Amino acid sequence: MNLFLYFTCAYLVGSLMAGYFVVKYLGKKDLRLEGSGNVGARNAGRVHGKASFILTFLGDAMKGAFIVLAGKYIGFTPEIILTGLAFTIFGHLKPITLNFKGGMGISTFIGGMIAFDPSLAAVIAITFIVLYPFLKSFTFAGLGSFLAIPFALYLKGASPLILMITVFFIMIILFVHRMDIKQRLDIRAARK
Repeated sequence: MNLFLYFTCAYLVGSLMAGYFVVKYLGKKDLRLEGSGNVGARNAGRVHGKASFILTFLGDAMKGAFIVLAGKYIGFTPEIILTGLAFTIFGHLKPITLNFKGGMGISTFIGGMIAFDPSLAAVIAITFIVLYPFLKSFTFAGLGSFLAIPFALYLKGASPLILMITVFFIMIILFVHRMDIKQRLDIRAARK
């Protein structure tokens, strides 16, 4: 398989939005017209409950995992595999299937990175558990746990390019969440 086909498939897989299909099937609703209008797991959960949250999270995570595992099976280098994951995340953020209005990338990023290096599941979980009591926010602790990923990869001897791609992922996710972060910081400031 050539790189163009791999990256194209990665984008198209990323464009398959689990939340849209889950809520459409289970709740007979268009997730784009409900709640925040986002087709990610959090809005699916708000609109149609925990089962929709879990199914959407798993569906979106599997997209990232599938592309990474496919890249490993084909024998691509780790750098190419992570670039494939980047295309998958871009497909999730800007899906051609839903007029380029997608989710926020967290589930796809988590699934892809854990498939890339399964030990990162423990890194993410432990960092979240450590941060949550201090931050008292699921969002901040979750985003903060991603910052530990490049350090873990560095300690495992990852190449500079892998570290750069991983940091790029995290910067994109933080940028996509900028309004949510600002809103939560404003709420905290107002409470003080």
